[in-house]
Amino acid sequence: MDGNIILDEVVQPLGIRKFELRTGEGFFLNGVKYPMYGVTRHQDRWGKGSALSNADHDEDLAIIKEMGATTIRLAHYQQSDYFYAKCDSIGFIVWAEIPFVNRVTTLEEANAKQQLTELIRQNYNHPSIYIWGLHNEVYTPNAYTIELTTKLNDLAKTEDPYRYTVQVSGYNVINHAVNNNADVQGINHYFGWYNGVIRDVNKWADQISKDFKDYKIIFSEYGAEANPNHQQEVVGDVGNQWANPAFFPEEFSTKFHEIHWGTIKRHPIFLASYLWNTFDFATPITALNVEPRNYKGLVTFDRKLKKDPFYWYKANWSKQPVLYLTQRRVVERANEVTPITVYSNIGTPTLWVNGVEIKNYVMGETDVHYIFQNVKLREGDNIVQVKASKGEAQLEDKITWHYLKQNPKAISKDGPTDNKNEHIGL
Repeated sequence: MDGNIILDEVVQPLGIRKFELRTGEGFFLNGVKYPMYGVTRHQDRWGKGSALSNADHDEDLAIIKEMGATTIRLAHYQQSDYFYAKCDSIGFIVWAEIPFVNRVTTLEEANAKQQLTELIRQNYNHPSIYIWGLHNEVYTPNAYTIELTTKLNDLAKTEDPYRYTVQVSGYNVINHAVNNNADVQGINHYFGWYNGVIRDVNKWADQISKDFKDYKIIFSEYGAEANPNHQQEVVGDVGNQWANPAFFPEEFSTKFHEIHWGTIKRHPIFLASYLWNTFDFATPITALNVEPRNYKGLVTFDRKLKKDPFYWYKANWSKQPVLYLTQRRVVERANEVTPITVYSNIGTPTLWVNGVEIKNYVMGETDVHYIFQNVKLREGDNIVQVKASKGEAQLEDKITWHYLKQNPKAISKDGPTDNKNEHIGL
């Protein structure tokens, strides 16, 4: 040894942000009101599990950014430090949480405390993180859950007195006994999927806006499964859709998200919201004759196909111009008279069907939602084309539907597998 001492260099990027949740008003970033367009994200891939590469993380972030999301709930466990660091640099606002989920055994305390301590200490310097999640959908025994939630909240405040804490309940009752032991109460609810009908979300949001106007509330999960191979022209506002797992039509999910986002946008009681989920993800193998997969993602598990609801949010959230025709995978049609839905964030679209302009539209849930009513199709192929422009943005989208009276393929549990309707508008 020559007596020289070599010191390793530690480099720590620094970012400073001020986060504020104002009851009934929303989220404020550095004192300025900021939209919380939220998605959730599971960290898994086919053949890799959670052992993702940096390129995998980058692809997920690019898709989330394309959608126009501003905030990400990393559910339900600590995720890659690389992902947090990229969120810092991109500017996303992150909810980080521990994997205390669904079941309570009364043996969780030591492990939950350790994981929360490690989560905070390891990620304290990430300026993207605004809130620490204490648990998700944990219930009985109530006394134990309340006590442990309180302890976890106190621990989080000791480790980090500057960030918010949140607990999440699947109950739609804001003041349930196990709730409101953290700064923020998250509520998971799936109207029309597990219970009720889709539009029940409107009545629920109206009621809690009246009864709990002084509470800090986040709509922490909502969603519906959509298998792109399952297509149906018309879906009703039915409840308990998940009871038939062999048939998850994409159109039900589209309708679900249209109504839910329209409701969320109109109700400032929700300081943030997080759709479930950005990507389809793996689930345990069951006896059901379906793949072990949760299809609530807006993007398929392989990240290759963006479902119709993806473009709903992109049109509502993104600053990039969007023009999109829905139901592009329902190629075989059984209804001669049908509505046609267009998403456009660049103004009123012009629609043609077989070269004839269609003018009778109504506005849907938001100002990007155009529904052309009572459009009549002809036997055989029908060319559906839409155009819109704003400034330098001139977009076009075109699909082909095939109408045949009493066509048995039109409502199929397998749906069309060869989609010739590629999205050319973006």
